[in-house]
Amino acid sequence: MKLKQITACLVAATFFGSNPAFAQTSKVSGDVIKIGVLTDLSSIYSDLAGPGAVIAAKMAIADFSKDGTVIGKKIELLSADHQNKADIAANKAREWYDKDGVDVIVELVSTNVALAVMEVAEQKNKITLVSGAASLPITNEKCTANNVHWTYDTYALSNGTAKAVVKQGKKNWYFLSADYAFGAALERDATNVINANGGKVLGTSKHPFPNSDFSSYLLKAQASGADVVALANAGQDTINSVKQASEFGINKKQTVVPLLMFISDVHSLGLSAAQGMFLTEGFYWDKDDKTRAFAKRFILQHKRMPTSVQAGVYSSVLAYLAAVQKAGTDDTQAVMKVLKSTNIDDGLFKGKIRADGKFEHDMYLLEVKKPSESTSPWDYYNVKAVIPAAEATQPLSLSRCKLVTNK
Repeated sequence: MKLKQITACLVAATFFGSNPAFAQTSKVSGDVIKIGVLTDLSSIYSDLAGPGAVIAAKMAIADFSKDGTVIGKKIELLSADHQNKADIAANKAREWYDKDGVDVIVELVSTNVALAVMEVAEQKNKITLVSGAASLPITNEKCTANNVHWTYDTYALSNGTAKAVVKQGKKNWYFLSADYAFGAALERDATNVINANGGKVLGTSKHPFPNSDFSSYLLKAQASGADVVALANAGQDTINSVKQASEFGINKKQTVVPLLMFISDVHSLGLSAAQGMFLTEGFYWDKDDKTRAFAKRFILQHKRMPTSVQAGVYSSVLAYLAAVQKAGTDDTQAVMKVLKSTNIDDGLFKGKIRADGKFEHDMYLLEVKKPSESTSPWDYYNVKAVIPAAEATQPLSLSRCKLVTNK
């Protein structure tokens, strides 16, 4: 059975089965359901999110409804480039919510962008579904009742990659961290894991975001004598860091560990440069028949395999539409109630949304293959371990989210 057929069956079984609102007259603002993909279309994160995220959202709409409707109302998709700037993102969000009648904004790669748009959405009583941003504050001190953090966060990355590398006996770490909220959050969460497992952080260097020349930071890391040079950055910054570390010969005596890496990064680096690196992801296209079926359809349109962020956009848009269908309305509170009370299983992700807005699902510890191990294009990973959802997600008992009451 093709993924499109599987998805239709799952949606029908999960969301339609006992829903009295399905056949009733719906209440929809503006008489249309509007979804906005706000992403990096032209800069440092465009490869891991960008145009591929827009394609993923279109695929979700097409898979949900053959005629592009939900509860009898047309589904419209908008997209825009936030340029990784919080002010541009916030202004676009206000325009979409106020003038264009957008119901939900998805993707939102980079933490500064996600937090800015989440704040606007809270003010306007609209929904955000974050796939690309990673920082733990999104579902902690900065949480909102109208947001879901979909794909991954810095807690999951740290409890996957950092823990695995420390357990290999590599105890002394040095960080190269992007100098904004995401880099700080990833460094902090990874440090907690390193310390808890008997490791030690010898130092850190913070670099501008984005950046092209990492030589001075890498030389400091080399001089530290640390076992591990940890990269708390992403996208092109990670690619440049790894390439320049190789040029300096750092990877011959120290282990370079990207704490956030995507299949698009591995593709850009090539297996010769990336082989042996560990990373943590919430999605891998070659995991099973369902993920492969989705990926084969995606690559026909995008000419590249989907990243976890792009898969997360597909999953979040599909779940949002199913929630609108079940609620019989696009009312924010009604839709959020359905989202937080429904188990999600769309063939790519399986889990549930917690009170703090975190979509809790399994993560995967991956190792980049040697060139000799790869048997086909985009065959890049060995799956080393499945990290259960409960282990990959910060316990609610530690939450700083105002929505969590069981402290």
